[in-house]
Amino acid sequence: MSIEQTAIKTTYFSIVGNILLALTKGLAGFFGNSYALIADAIESTTDIFSSILVLLGFKYAERPADENHPYGHGKIEPIITFLIVAFLVISATVIAYESIDNIQTPHKTPKSWTLIVLGVIILWKEISYRIVIKKSKETNSTSLKADAWHHRSDAITSIMAFIGISIALIFGKGYETADDWAALIASGFILYNSYLILRPALGEIMDEQRYDELLEEIRKKSLEVPGVTGTEKCFIRKAGMKFHIDLHAMVDGTISVTKGHDIAHLLKDHLHHEIPNLGHILIHIEPDDL
Repeated sequence: MSIEQTAIKTTYFSIVGNILLALTKGLAGFFGNSYALIADAIESTTDIFSSILVLLGFKYAERPADENHPYGHGKIEPIITFLIVAFLVISATVIAYESIDNIQTPHKTPKSWTLIVLGVIILWKEISYRIVIKKSKETNSTSLKADAWHHRSDAITSIMAFIGISIALIFGKGYETADDWAALIASGFILYNSYLILRPALGEIMDEQRYDELLEEIRKKSLEVPGVTGTEKCFIRKAGMKFHIDLHAMVDGTISVTKGHDIAHLLKDHLHHEIPNLGHILIHIEPDDL
């Protein structure tokens, strides 16, 4: 299975899981008198739309390179990540606004059975986070990483809801708004996670040089090619799940242009074979006069 297929399959997993959880939370929150659960359902609903965006992004990124996009269509991924962050910020704002409104409005204490629902939800969302974050590392996908953090932020809001409802049930009258306060605090966590998701995607758009481990691997693998005596400049930029590189390779300065050209092709083929997630590779030959 290719990394693109793996990413798409993982996104379907997120979509189905979020639909089921949004329905469960919404119903449990309505019948269990818990706004924290309803707030949780709102976040899961935005997760559905963001996961669909991720899926559409992967479908678009799968398109082969063409005349207008010689490096492929992978840059759509961080753009999709920006949209996901927008969904997160909107959901956090809605949750905060509704929480403040509910804090000022008298209402019933949440039902005790909502804690059981929340316990199951927390466990499932943490498992979902670990599955998706693992796949994001395997595929080098920033939007899949953002989707994973959606699961983690969902788990956090559920934990806060669990704490809030527990306080309301333990202390009774006068503490009915505890789960509303929990939802308000959870909105702050969601906003913080939004920044954590946005930062690497912004770096990808700006072609920041932030891939030190890959850089060292490229230099190491380059020296395995006969005729390459060293490497000089190496620039890396990420587009979707692929890394495009510009590499200055050093060869004996006395060899012919044809021989240097052949070494460059050998190096390019070797790097593609040894590091499968590399995309476009440009090799510039430098004479080694030592």
